[in-house]
This record gives sequence, structure tokens and C-alpha cells, in this order.
Amino acid sequence: MKADSIEARVRRSLYGARRWHPAEIVFWVLALAAFFLLPRQLLILNEIAILGLFALSLDLILGYAGVVSLGHAAFFGFGAYAAGLFAKHASADPLAGLAVGMGAAGLLGLISSPLILRGSDLTRLMVTLGVALILGELANSLGWLTGGADGLQGIMMGPVLGLFEFDIFGSVAYLYSLTVLFVLFVLARRIVGSPFGLSLRAIRDNPLRAAASGVPLHWRLVAVYTLAAAYAGAAGALLAQTTQFVSLDVLAFHRSADLMLVLIIGGAGYLYGGLIGAVAFKLLQDVIASFTPQYWMFWIGLFLVLFVLGGRELIHGGIKAVVGRVARLGRRAST
Repeated sequence: MKADSIEARVRRSLYGARRWHPAEIVFWVLALAAFFLLPRQLLILNEIAILGLFALSLDLILGYAGVVSLGHAAFFGFGAYAAGLFAKHASADPLAGLAVGMGAAGLLGLISSPLILRGSDLTRLMVTLGVALILGELANSLGWLTGGADGLQGIMMGPVLGLFEFDIFGSVAYLYSLTVLFVLFVLARRIVGSPFGLSLRAIRDNPLRAAASGVPLHWRLVAVYTLAAAYAGAAGALLAQTTQFVSLDVLAFHRSADLMLVLIIGGAGYLYGGLIGAVAFKLLQDVIASFTPQYWMFWIGLFLVLFVLGGRELIHGGIKAVVGRVARLGRRAST
């Protein structure tokens, strides 16, 4: 009887996690409406969508599995170079290039996972950082393949689905990136709301208890690490396809550092945290850089210090209050 009640509660919890709340629908409607409301800002909106997908990939391992990483840009850059080389030498089809970027980064994550998932958090930080630095040096030295310091040039992309040509205004690029982000977000949402996602949270909270309960820690972590690497590769592929250029910057340390800042702003362990953090970080960077092009990093650093000291609870409390208000209005409308 007790087991049945526990099973029923778990089922109700999983069902509730899979339901779409009104605030979520509003979020995606606003993301689509931005295409019509901000026609002159489509290029930065495309960057926000790509950064949001990149942050989502890190949140899968950091927020849900508790695996820290300082070199997540390795998968982002590997996916970017894979998609760029595929478009330059094989096919200009964007969807095929996206699949190649995801597959290449996912394979890299699978191969490197045994090294990264061993040891303490400090060991993981150093190993992930080392992997990113090694890839960056390889990309710089293999100039005949990657273009080296000059970057991978000559990337020509075909139309999306054979119908929509990329333009200099970023209209097709934003809709393309937003669609990919939404599809992969829905998939991630299903995963974290499944028993597999519950096992990841159990590993994050108490690995010893999870192992004693029969959860295969190693294979669960390998699976989610590979998935997160593929998501990061997809973000890198989108950047390569929408800008038609890949430089060594995609493997730089600041990519991983900025990603950590995005999750600090938005919050880890909550899929929308990476998306909200990407919006806030990019807009903050764009606004401050327009006023002080030389010292914008100083002001962003000051903002982050103040935010971590006391602003996070205030902002997150306000967001939760707005979400709760929207959810209550939705329930009233449905009744």
C-alpha cells in the first residue's frame, strides 16, 4: 500500500513537471513576437538564442547532475568547426550541418567523459579547462584545415529547408536559431522531467545514496554529459551557420567564463534560468558597451558582484511572483 502511494506520488510529480504552465507559453510567445517587434535587433536576438542554447547545455550537467566545467566551450567550438568544415567541403544544407555539429560534439563528449567524470570538482574543472585549451591550440596549429588565426572562411550556407535564404538582417537566422532552441528545449524538458532526470538530481544531491539505491552513477553521468556536449555543439553549429565564419574565439576561455556568468544570473537547475540569463547578459553587455566601449567589462563585473551579494534573491523572487501571478490567472481563466 505504501509502495503504491509512493509510486502514485512519483507519477503525479512527473506529470506535473511535464505540464506547460501559462508563464512558459508567454515566454515563447514573446520570443517569437520579438521578431516582429524588434526588426532592427534580429542579429543580437540571434546571438541571444544561441547563447541560451549554449547555457541550456551547461545547465544539463551543472544544474541537474552537479558536474562542474570550465571548458564547456570545447564542445561549442568543436561543433562550430565541424559544421563549418561540413558546409565548406561537403554540403551547404543547414540541417545536415547542424546534425554533423551535434554528432561531432556529442562524440567528443562521449570520448572525454571517462576522464572528466572522475575525481573531485576541482579535478573536473582543471580537466575540462585542459580539453578546451588543447582543442584551441590544435585549431590554431592546423591552419590548413581550420584557417588558424585567420579563421575558417569561405563558408556558404544554402537555404533552410531549401526555401529560406539567410540574409544580412538576420531575420532567417533568428527564426532558424529560435526554432532549433525550442525543439531542443522541449526535448530537454522531457528528459529532466523523466525518471532519468530524477536519477540525475539524486546523483547531484547525494551520490552515495543514489548508488546505494541502484542508480548506475557512471553511465547516467556519461549519458547526460554526452547529451550536453551535443547541445553545445548545436549552439556552435548555429553560430557558424548564421555568421558563416568560425574563429579561434569559439574555443576561448572567456566563452566558458561568460557561460558560467549566464547561469549565475539566471540560476542553475532550472531550464529557463539559462535562457533568462542569456537575455539579461546579452542586453546588459550591449547597453553598457554602447555607453563605455572600453570599460564595459568593468561595469558588468561590478553588476555581477552586486547581483551575487544581494540582487539575485530580489530578482528571482520577483520572477517567481510574476510566474505565480500568471499561473493563477491562467487557472482562473480555465475555470
